[in-house]
Parts: sequence; C-alpha cells; structure tokens
Amino acid sequence: MSSSSELVVAAVQMTSIDDVDANLMQMEALLEETFRQAQPRLVCFPENCLYLRLKEGEKIQGFALDHSAFKSLSEAAKKYNTFLHLGSVPLFVEGHLYNSSVLITPLGEVRPTYQKLHLFDIQLEGQKPIRESDVFRHGQRPNTLDIDGWKIGEAICYDVRFAELFSQYARKEVDVILLPAAFLVKTGEAHWEILLRARAIENQSYVVAAAQGGTHTSSHGGTRETYGHSLLIDPWGTVVGQIEKRAPGITFAKFTKERIEKVRAQIPMKFHRRLPVG
Repeated sequence: MSSSSELVVAAVQMTSIDDVDANLMQMEALLEETFRQAQPRLVCFPENCLYLRLKEGEKIQGFALDHSAFKSLSEAAKKYNTFLHLGSVPLFVEGHLYNSSVLITPLGEVRPTYQKLHLFDIQLEGQKPIRESDVFRHGQRPNTLDIDGWKIGEAICYDVRFAELFSQYARKEVDVILLPAAFLVKTGEAHWEILLRARAIENQSYVVAAAQGGTHTSSHGGTRETYGHSLLIDPWGTVVGQIEKRAPGITFAKFTKERIEKVRAQIPMKFHRRLPVG
C-alpha cells in the first residue's frame, strides 16, 4: 500500500438504536453530510453503530458478513472512495458472537479486523450490573491496520482502561489508535477525556474516539443514555477535533506524520522503555 504523509480523518457520532435499518439510514445521512464538508480518507463510526441493544435481557441481533447492511456500506465506501471503520458490530465468527470492528475498503471489501479484548462487566453504585461477557466472547489479540502507509491500532470502548494493550501498540510505533465507544454518562463525565488523552500521550500517536451520544429510545421499550463527546487527539495530547453535544455529529482533522515525528523527537520514549510487555 502506498504511503501518505497526511491522513484526513472523520469521527462520526451517532445515536444508534435496536433497529438496523434506522441505524443504516442514520449512517448514510451522516456520510452524505461528512462528504459535503470534507474529503476524509478514513471515516470512523462508534461502537454498536449498526445495532445497540436497549432492552436488558433481549437477545442481541448478531451479524454475518453477508448481511445486507454491509453490502449497503460497501457501496458507500466505493462511492466516496474512502475507508469506513465500523467501530463495532455483534459479529458471528465460527458460530460465536464477538464485539467486532469491521473495516470496509474503498474497493468495497468488508474485513472483520479486531475483536474486543476487555468485556464490560461492571456494577456502578446504585445501578444495575452490566455484563457484556454474558453475550460476547473475549477477543484474543490486538490488531493493527495499514491505511495508505499509516499504521493504526484498534481498541473498543472499555479497552481504553487497560494500558498494557496500548503498550503493545506503542512498541509497534502505531501512528493512530482507533477507540470507538458507547460510554455511560457517569463514567464519561469522570474518565472519558482523561483516559483518551493519556493514551495519546503515552503512545505519542493520534487517537480517534468516535462515540455514541444522546438518548437512545427503542420502538418497543427500553432506553439508554450515552456520553458522546467524540474526540480527535494529537500525539501531544491536544484535542484537535471534538463534538461537545450529546447527539449525532461529525468532527474532522488532518493528521500528519510530521507532527508524530516532532513529538517523538522531543521525548524519545521508545529508547527509554525498560519493562517488557506481558
């Protein structure tokens, strides 16, 4: 793949629901708006972009790679000559369900890429427990992508809290980390920006955090609130793009290899690492 010194990236914020057709319409409308404003080479959607369960205990709708939604988005990727990163979808792999990222290339190829390593099993004070592992299997390994010569590491939402994952990406000298999410409001207000900026600083890489944001209401009962505040962060930890509202939206930034090189030259962390990963 040819190398480029610049990469224009869009982070798309959504308010997905438990209706695939409605979410697909939202994605297509946001894509149309994205390309009215800019010409990004990489468009990043949030976790649960095509399906977000809103009624606790309801069976999650899993996807196979021949699902019609992927075919529609494949046509969109070809139309706009762009890479589409679907932050996560519930994807069947060998009969098991994973919370998986999917990359769609400008040629329309649909590629499952990363399976969420750390599943969200938590109990916040005064709230019902959430157990992602009751539905999904754990992913087994990190993953990197190559987009126009840019090395890109993948993670999903709760993964952001586990610095050892990102230490592996730092040792691979990734240029960008993708961190799609559907953060709760309570944890988002306390931790979201702090964690994301820390990941950018310690890895000296760009971070793209496309988020779910707003009030998600099911047509057949069930609701959920997500934090939003999608962010684009540079290798110094500076926010270079953000969506402050809790609603659908788009933010853009131009990433440059020069910026990465300048940050790493000033603080050459790769020569100072002492501890092994693992």
